[in-house]
Amino acid sequence: MIDYRRLYAALQHIPALRGWLATLPDQIAAGLSPHRWGDLPDWRAALEALPAVTPSSVELASAVSAGSAGDLSAEQRASLESALRALHPWRKGPWQLFDLHIDTEWRSDWKWDRIAPHLEPLENRLVLDVGCGNGYHCWRLLGAGARQVIGIDPSAKYVAQFYAMKKYLGEDRRADLLPLGIEALPPNLRAFDTTLSMGVLYHRRSPMDHLRELRETLRPGGQLILETLVIDGELGDCLVPEGRYAKMRNVWFLPSCATLESWLRKCGFANPRTVDLDTTSLEEQRRTDWMRYESLADFLDPQDQTKTAEGHPAPKRAVLVANAL
Repeated sequence: MIDYRRLYAALQHIPALRGWLATLPDQIAAGLSPHRWGDLPDWRAALEALPAVTPSSVELASAVSAGSAGDLSAEQRASLESALRALHPWRKGPWQLFDLHIDTEWRSDWKWDRIAPHLEPLENRLVLDVGCGNGYHCWRLLGAGARQVIGIDPSAKYVAQFYAMKKYLGEDRRADLLPLGIEALPPNLRAFDTTLSMGVLYHRRSPMDHLRELRETLRPGGQLILETLVIDGELGDCLVPEGRYAKMRNVWFLPSCATLESWLRKCGFANPRTVDLDTTSLEEQRRTDWMRYESLADFLDPQDQTKTAEGHPAPKRAVLVANAL
């Protein structure tokens, strides 16, 4: 079910990425090792249990969906839902398979609607999505015309979720998710036309290193889409939470937009600008039947939802765009 042979064949025809083939298969094998992920056999079993059904239609432009209710029997639908629920929690989406709606924790389609107007035309572009989770935006990028989309995320469960979807969205489509972090990419690739980093920067101990890594993925002039947590403030302002932030341990730097634009210039990007600023709502991130753990409502001060449980400013997310020098 998780098969990278088509990707390997495609990379043979991309000169800037061809050399990566010398190490990539071993990196993928390490990323999907059962010694690292004890539940991996269960996730593979869930993929194998997915019913073999060919959807009557696939939609990637306005949503991510495949098929209709009439495409599968009641028994097949029950098998489909059972297999997908074995991959809980589902954080990014939503997804529609036949008449099964996967209502994910995040309304990632809302985030897509915020970034899509600012994407340079994707036709014939090679796109990288860093820290892509289960790859929802990879499919939206493909639906918007990208030639090839590569997502990277070190979580093997997200990889399993992605390939569960790929079974029905099209195994021959040029979108893949690799079980890797950005540090696994060859240095100074300068290969991608567009790189996305959404919801990653604040998890990095060194934001400057992450921005430099992102620049190294892009060809000169290539576009960066950066989405991250920010605070209100002026140039130079940055929150460094001493303990947790919204109950997350691994939140390091929350800059103001002006500060982040300055960091981008310092790290080799031209014309950085903030194109969207949005306070995360309880409608956009919430607990659902497909993600039954704590979510945003549990991370905020119950008496004052403008603050996190620790008293910091509540999550506010900015989208910035820039071009690599």
